Order: sequence, then C-alpha cells, then structure tokens
Amino acid sequence: MMRINRIIICFTAGYLLACGGGKSDQQAVQETEQKTEHHKDITKARKRILFFGNSLTAGYGIDLSEAFSTLIQQKVDSAGLAYECYNAGVSGETTASGNSRIDWLLEDPVDVFILELGGNDGLRGIPVEETRKNLKSIIDKVAARYPEAIIVLAGMQIPPNMGPEYSRQFSSVYSDLAASDKRIHLIPFILEGVGGVPELNLPDGIHPTPEGHVIVANTIWENIRELL
Repeated sequence: MMRINRIIICFTAGYLLACGGGKSDQQAVQETEQKTEHHKDITKARKRILFFGNSLTAGYGIDLSEAFSTLIQQKVDSAGLAYECYNAGVSGETTASGNSRIDWLLEDPVDVFILELGGNDGLRGIPVEETRKNLKSIIDKVAARYPEAIIVLAGMQIPPNMGPEYSRQFSSVYSDLAASDKRIHLIPFILEGVGGVPELNLPDGIHPTPEGHVIVANTIWENIRELL
C-alpha cells in the first residue's frame, strides 16, 4: 500500500508540473527551508520562564507532566503567551546548594525567574539568617546577569517542629526580602490550600499529589499572570 501511495503522489506531481500548475523541486526546497527558519524564529522569540527549586518544583513522587511547572506551561499556551517553561527543580536542594548551582543555569537567557527554595532549610533547622543570605545571593545573581528579568519569590512555611519562634522567623524571611527589594514579586505561601491537607499530599505529608499540584499551579498563575 505504501508503494502504491508513493506512485500516485509521484504521478500527480508529474501531472501538475506538466500542466504548469506545480512547483519545481528547487521551489519546494526553498519553501521548506523558509518554513523551518520561521519555526526557529518563533522558538527563539519565546521568552523563558525558569522554575528554580527543590523537590516541590521537581514534582517529587508524581509524573513530571503533572507537576505545576507543566501545568503553568499549559496555562501560558492557553493564554496565547510566548513563554517556554523550564523546570530546574532538584530534590533535596537547599538554598546553599541552589546558590552554588544557579551560576551555570544563568548561561541561558532568563526572562522570568521563579525561586522556590528554603523548605529543606527549614526542615533541617538551618539558621534563618543563612537562608536569607542565600536567597538574596541567588536573586542578586539573576538580577545582575539579566536586569530586565521578572523575579518571583515563592514563600514557604514550615511545621513548628523546630519551635514556634524558628517557624515564625523562617516564614518572615520571604516577606522581609520582598519588602526590602522592589525587584521581587512575592507569592506569600506557595502551598496555600495544600500544605497540611492530607488528601492533597503524598503519604510523606510534605509533597503534593497531582491534585495538590493543580492548586499550586493556580496559586502561581494568579500571582504571575499579570506580570507576563
């Protein structure tokens, strides 16, 4: 059947050329090249949204297609916005390791930078000032390399395992950074409506289920839609 189809196609093409209604091989190649270049131009024109975080961003325990970064891409596409989402989440990432890792990621352009780090710092009881210092360093590096980039800081809260005072100080890191730096757009709590809700988290009680990621994606989208 495949061979028959090819014969019919060749015959039709030959007939059109004989009648003066077809295109030469050279014209066909030129049009194909033009379409390819046009596609490349469109791809290059799309701005980059970089999601930089830990296992929450990485979509721990679920398929990457269900993670909030992928869901944001779907919302971006539905809105007809020319952005491409990149997931740079690494499970176990702390603000210190993120501060070390960010440099090589900035080799590629960044138009929107969404910073989701600090949760692992809090769970490990890392001094709050160290978390603050690392987050600010990451933000400064992004802003220095790409001054026009939109910087979004995803706020986090932690259970009172380390004591209520530590939890309070930890939560205030994000709001304090945003208040002191006009470059930062703050999402007060990225797990709003998800954190502490058993049915929206995996058995570990920390990482969202696919349904939880839908809510997280909606929270992020409500905060960045106007910025885009």
